[in-house]
Parts: sequence; structure tokens; C-alpha cells
Amino acid sequence: MLQKFSFEKTEIKGVLLIKPFVAYDERGYFLKDYSAEVFRENGIEHELKEVFYTKSYKGVIRAIHFQREKQQAKLVRCVMGRVYDICVDLRKDSKTFGRWVGYELSEENKNQLLIPEGCGHGYLVLENSIVSYKCDEKFYGEYDDGIIWSDKDINITWPLSEVEELIISDKDKKLQTFSTFITRYGGF
Repeated sequence: MLQKFSFEKTEIKGVLLIKPFVAYDERGYFLKDYSAEVFRENGIEHELKEVFYTKSYKGVIRAIHFQREKQQAKLVRCVMGRVYDICVDLRKDSKTFGRWVGYELSEENKNQLLIPEGCGHGYLVLENSIVSYKCDEKFYGEYDDGIIWSDKDINITWPLSEVEELIISDKDKKLQTFSTFITRYGGF
């Protein structure tokens, strides 16, 4: 069986749900989750600068992260396990400013989410997982920032019933609210 790349638009401009190229046979499968040429043919200029992997335990919430400057577009895929991945539009001139979309990314479905610059990103780990981030800008710790996962204005509907206990870093517990983000930065 062969699955070719497909690119599905979401309700937030620039956020794409991407199915990678996968060729299955009796041995298992071969997967290609990035091709600069194929992405360009589909109107996506995503040149890789860094690739990260996170290992997280069931119940971890990684809050709504972004870089204040030198923003990163990210291509996110769950390599092992299962996560509920979200993107929040933080672009002040966007028609969907402050809105979010969420998708299950898993080892089984192999889907990826393209998070454009100017958007926040986070996820809830539904099974012990490894997540890959392919970034078009390097990470700068001095610009690292975020919005608290439970912000009432953004109002993300996390599938919390799928986990028994939340695991949240001290850093993520202290993140700002969306209204504080607007007051400080006005958006991107």
C-alpha cells in the first residue's frame, strides 16, 4: 500500500494537517515526512534549521509555546505514542487571532501539523510519546515564551478525560495569560 503526501488546510491560515509519504509492505513501512521539493510544490517554504525530539509521559501538557522574536515555523509529528496537538493563532492581523485548532497526532496515523510563524504550539500527551519538531528557525532561549495551557480566553478543549493525572513543568505553570500576552505584545 502506498500513501502519498497530502496537505489539508485548517480553519487557521497557514496551519496544515499533513499526511506524509508512506509505503507499506510485508516488512513494515518506509516513511518520508519531509521533502523540500514536495513542500515547495505545495506552496510551503519550510527550510529546516533544527530538529528536536521530546520524550513525554502520559499526562504531560506542554503549554502554548512560542518565540517572541525570531519566530519558528514548526512541522510537528508524533513518532511514537499519541498526543493531542494544538496551534493557537497569535498573529494580531489574522482573522483567526486568538483561535485554536487541535488534532490527534500519533504513531499510528502518522499525521503532521505545520505550525506557522506567529502561532503558539502545545500538546497533551495521551500515551507515552516521542514528538519531532522540524523548525525553520533555531531555538533562542532568551526569546522563549508562552501562554498558560488553561487560559480561559483561548479556552482550549483538551481531552483531559483520557489522562488520569496532569504533569506540568514549573515553568509552564507560571506562563502568562492570553490577555497579558495582548497587553505586553499586542500579538505578532
